[in-house]
Amino acid sequence: MKTLIVIAGPTASGKTAFSIELAKALNTVILSADSRQFYKEMSIGTAAPTEEELAQAKHYFVHHISIEDKYDVADYERDAIQLLDELFKTHETVIMTGGSGLFNDAVCNGIDAMPDTTPEIREKVQKLFDEGGLNALQDEVRKLDPEYFAIVDQQNPRRLQRALEVCYQTGQTFSSFRIGNAVKRDFDIKKYALLWDRQELIERIDKRVDLMMEQGLLEEAKALYPKRHLNALNTVGYKELFAYFDGQCSLEEAMEQIKTHTRQYAKRQMTWLRKDASYQWIMQEDFDNILSTLRQALASPRP
Repeated sequence: MKTLIVIAGPTASGKTAFSIELAKALNTVILSADSRQFYKEMSIGTAAPTEEELAQAKHYFVHHISIEDKYDVADYERDAIQLLDELFKTHETVIMTGGSGLFNDAVCNGIDAMPDTTPEIREKVQKLFDEGGLNALQDEVRKLDPEYFAIVDQQNPRRLQRALEVCYQTGQTFSSFRIGNAVKRDFDIKKYALLWDRQELIERIDKRVDLMMEQGLLEEAKALYPKRHLNALNTVGYKELFAYFDGQCSLEEAMEQIKTHTRQYAKRQMTWLRKDASYQWIMQEDFDNILSTLRQALASPRP
């Protein structure tokens, strides 16, 4: 039976390294479901797999589009399902990993049908963003749909805008349309989430930000600064450095903001994952043992 193994977890939890070891153990490939790693111009700030890591296991959906491209979760679901159809012809098991819960869910369960919105509504939401920035979107979604606000990537203006468009158009919350009627896939799905002690995860996040700076995040952000208006770049690790370039804060303050915003993002990722009972949590000390356990489980005869 074809099996998709989903490896999820908060940012800096070690999903890439774990997935590579699992892919090597199972002689298979990896689909990235990290929406920030899709963009070929964004490497250091998204903690995308390095050339060395990519050489250890074949990856798909890493640096496959440009920040100039329009690409959303529906595009990803379509592309990933088409690719899986091909991969399952030669692999019994495929791994999907990434911290973007919405993209993981789209492949596993499909996407809820959302109501269409009028040009007038879209213009209204765009005007709110143009005049009030990200804070205005955050405040409005927090007020109209606190349930969705608790799990959404609050630094992603497009997702906030989409939620507001639905709220304004229908008078209902965006959450109410996320009914979770799962699409039946023609492959098994096994879902695992990596779990760390909270303080250890915070330390890993802080160390990773420092390492990103050593690897050249400042230079990468500087090269992208002329295109800072693009939605893809309104993300943690870049927008804080853009503020530094604009003279709004010092470099030290920008780095602290990156760490703080990354911790907040990790907390929202955990909230999302804990709402999904289909995930099996793997404690950090069990990472090594689970590799052999998964190998044995997947090799066992299916009922």
